[in-house]
Amino acid sequence: MCDERGLPLGFSLTAGQINECQVFESLLSGVRAQGVLESPQHLAADRGYSSWTILRWLRRRQITPVIPPKSDQTAPRYRRRLSKPLYRKRNIIERLVGWLKQRRRLATRFEKLAGAFASMIRLAFLEIYLKVLL
Repeated sequence: MCDERGLPLGFSLTAGQINECQVFESLLSGVRAQGVLESPQHLAADRGYSSWTILRWLRRRQITPVIPPKSDQTAPRYRRRLSKPLYRKRNIIERLVGWLKQRRRLATRFEKLAGAFASMIRLAFLEIYLKVLL
């Protein structure tokens, strides 16, 4: 998860076969609980996050979802206006993920233990923050 400037706010490690939508609520709640992120107005994500559970969770918290519906979602509850200018900004997270993949130690997963791998991700996040501050 990152903010609108591409600065990382948090992450959650999952097993390779686990859908990341399953940790969506805990990740967003955890980032908000740490005081890193107050209440966002919009949340942009790709089609993978277009589940009724996630959309309902966002609406209950008055966060506008900027998530296109999947092609098989034709029910009225999935119909919504998608702000194309806001959705274009979703590439910010894609660039952050691409930047992380350029870090050889992360891309090749040198650390096999989850705790060590999470520490390397945090170090990469620190590198991003240092570039912004300096």
